Amino acid sequence: MSLCPLVIDLDGTLLNSDLLIESGVAFARAEPFKVFSLLGWLVSCGKAQLKEQLALKVEVDVTTLPYNAQLVEFIEEERRKGREIVLATATHRLYAEQIATHLGIFDRVIATNKETNLSGRNKRDRLIEQFGEKGFDYVGNSHDDLVVWAAARRAYVVNPAPGVVVKAKALGNVEGVFDAPRERVRLWIKGMRFHQWIKNLLIFVPLLASHQVGRPELLLNGLAAFLFFGLCASSVYLLNDVLDLPDDRRHPSKRHRPFASGHVSIKSGLLAIPVLFLSAFVGALWLLPWEFTASLAVYYVLTLVYSIWLKRLIMVDVVVLALLYTLRVVAGTFVFGGVLTFWMLAFSMFIFLSLALVKRYAELKEARNKGETEKTGGRGYYPDDLEMISSLGGSAGYLSIMVLALYIQDPNTVVLYHHPQVIWLACPLLLFWVSRIWLLTHRGHMHDDPVVFAIKDRVSLLVGMLFGAIFWAAT
Repeated sequence: MSLCPLVIDLDGTLLNSDLLIESGVAFARAEPFKVFSLLGWLVSCGKAQLKEQLALKVEVDVTTLPYNAQLVEFIEEERRKGREIVLATATHRLYAEQIATHLGIFDRVIATNKETNLSGRNKRDRLIEQFGEKGFDYVGNSHDDLVVWAAARRAYVVNPAPGVVVKAKALGNVEGVFDAPRERVRLWIKGMRFHQWIKNLLIFVPLLASHQVGRPELLLNGLAAFLFFGLCASSVYLLNDVLDLPDDRRHPSKRHRPFASGHVSIKSGLLAIPVLFLSAFVGALWLLPWEFTASLAVYYVLTLVYSIWLKRLIMVDVVVLALLYTLRVVAGTFVFGGVLTFWMLAFSMFIFLSLALVKRYAELKEARNKGETEKTGGRGYYPDDLEMISSLGGSAGYLSIMVLALYIQDPNTVVLYHHPQVIWLACPLLLFWVSRIWLLTHRGHMHDDPVVFAIKDRVSLLVGMLFGAIFWAAT
């Protein structure tokens, strides 16, 4: 007796993602000024035509997509038994056929075309037409699949949406449930990059420089600014991860990020981004000076443009990264009612340019070690640029020390410090730290983000404490 065909859904089932959302995001990234045409296609032509247009305009690398390994193993076992395996999906046929070719486990593909969106009742009717009522087993994940399960002989539920399992089991034909456990809180913490919030401590630099740490009202304002800058930055990080999906999936470590790996849905990310954004800006407008909100807006826009375009331009990317660090210092000046000084801005730009170049050097070093010779993914650099990057980065770091030395000689410094000559001790300390960072990076010991490295590195933490102690002694 022939075995019943096994029919597999794609989005959210075989694939830990949604290709309609992914292709829409990819289109928005490539054509940001045409993003509203997506809505036009949907309203005027319907969902099937929207998918048709996206499939024709957006290429998807199906080899890097986050497939459900547990389900793939199950399909291979059923295939070895001689079952016909069918991919039936609301994804456009162009993507579905590419996936089927890549995986090599399907005997037939049924998918959306420009006339019909193969979802819900449309999928049910097509499967009944092909195999008859109760003539197939079906594997799905969503509420749209309930009508298909009702027409199937057996139902398999994979990574179900909330409430789906209860409704599916009420049909009486659920054979199995594949529900991978997910540490959602940990994944969101990882995606929002809470560890990167430490960069926002730069907001307090103007407060320390002005020697007003003892004023409680300023400290409270600083804490509020720290929170709002963090929320804004997390919104940008999530947006950057959504826009960078193709590049992240080709990266050895970034492919494990929540969106790239499929452990957190892109849809939930797209909902969280505006929530974080509005929380940051509404809070800033309500509690802090408007100049801080303006600097926050500049930070957001500059980061967005960086994510979409500027990070692919050689040297522009690292200068922008240095600006983004410096903007935190600028924002802190507005929060505490201080004055932007030449010394603070010059020191910030040079030291942060050096750290930005460390980040690029680490990426290129890893690429060269793998024998790669072409441009690194999403960047404008080649592995052969390593020597020039290290030369520029080391020079920028040493220039920041020169700025610090000149600051000690400034007449205004004498007014702020009782013992300004003590600050000279900070120069060899910073010289040691910059040199060590670059030497470790050259040896391949650097994390791809130098800030993450610094907060975990005992020597860097010790240098930071000594640096602060020197300025305290000078006061």
